[in-house]
Amino acid sequence: MANPRQLHLGAFMRPVSIHTGAWRYPSADPSANFNFPRIKQLIQTLERGKFDAFFMADHVAVLNMPLEALKRSHTVTSFEPFTLLSALAGVTEHIGLIATATTTYDEPFHIARRFASLDHISGGRAGWNIVTTGNPESAWNFGREDHMDHDERYRRAREFYSVVTGLWDSWADDAFIRDVASGTFFDPEKLHVLNHKGEYLSVRGPLNIARPVQGWPVIVQAGASEPGRQLAAETAEVIFASGNTLAAAQEFYTDVKGRMEKLGRNRDHLKILPAAFVVVGDSLEQAREIRLRLDSGVHYESAIASLSISLGVDASKFDPDGPLPEIPETNASKSGRANTIALAARENLTVRQLAQRLGGYGGLAFVGTAAGVADEMQEWLEAEGSDGFNVMFPYLPGGLDDFVGKVVPELQRRGIFRREYAGKTLRENLGLPRPKNQFFS
Repeated sequence: MANPRQLHLGAFMRPVSIHTGAWRYPSADPSANFNFPRIKQLIQTLERGKFDAFFMADHVAVLNMPLEALKRSHTVTSFEPFTLLSALAGVTEHIGLIATATTTYDEPFHIARRFASLDHISGGRAGWNIVTTGNPESAWNFGREDHMDHDERYRRAREFYSVVTGLWDSWADDAFIRDVASGTFFDPEKLHVLNHKGEYLSVRGPLNIARPVQGWPVIVQAGASEPGRQLAAETAEVIFASGNTLAAAQEFYTDVKGRMEKLGRNRDHLKILPAAFVVVGDSLEQAREIRLRLDSGVHYESAIASLSISLGVDASKFDPDGPLPEIPETNASKSGRANTIALAARENLTVRQLAQRLGGYGGLAFVGTAAGVADEMQEWLEAEGSDGFNVMFPYLPGGLDDFVGKVVPELQRRGIFRREYAGKTLRENLGLPRPKNQFFS
């Protein structure tokens, strides 16, 4: 009998819960987002639970919402990802360390060097979440008046990826011979100078750090628009996906993996992990009560601001108790906008109800007992709606403790989740090959 497909689990941390009301929940730690000892405790719990990766979101601007809403956000301040993940590498052994880094407001040499460093420091556990940055206010922090258009951001991202991976391949794996007797530290024949000149970027190289332990850190991508899907099919090894229904997830899964195969890529070399907000209770009723209590901690000012960000328009002008009006195309995230409009239509929500849902968390949610949550995860896995999930916890540390203590043992009992890590590197644990150096055999 063939072994069942194995579930992969990432933990989506910002670096703590995404839910706006999480910091106000009884027993939650309000300081957790900017509290290193607490975050250290959280990632060690995740490692005990055999999670594949700690996935850290990042922003290069304070979120674009009114101050009255912003003052209620516990994610308004957080650590810079590479500083935090480098510190966490020293207190963990197996769990992957995935950081978000923008291709719109950073330079390829910086990104290549930082991720190569993190991969060496962690012994091969780094991953790069490629983002093009949807927040238009980010431009003002980098000396620009206007935010780059959506499709142009993706064209730059594709070129950016090629430059970064080319820089990672600057050195052959055996370039550093360190021959004390002859006084030769490296072999010049094993060094490649990139000399890239493209539409958006000009980078000479080479990178001044050895090739990463994994060859390349694992490539993660999150866009679901048409350009995002194509970029993922060409480059991604993990997709941080969205999608509120199994049917929508199956369509995305089939589409992106089909695009991969047309490009000559092995479909198993990409893991699609939708975001899943998980609330665990001893009964379904208790889990629902936890969700209601969380949502009650979300102020309307914050809720309507979240809706405005998702739609890319000022939703505060809408009738709170009326239906969502027709929304024009904007320069915001197209997949996020589409998902929000679809949610309003599917559940016939008023603007107020939609805002309150998004103000907490409006995406895919598994709310129930450990067995019930495991049932839903197993269904998505077996129906090829996903290869696993990026789990988001309702509050910290209790929501994480409940998942690791109750859901993980249930998944292990069913034989669809590991009891021990497969290896030391993130690639080994995800079942991904180590890329060959494109310049050296």
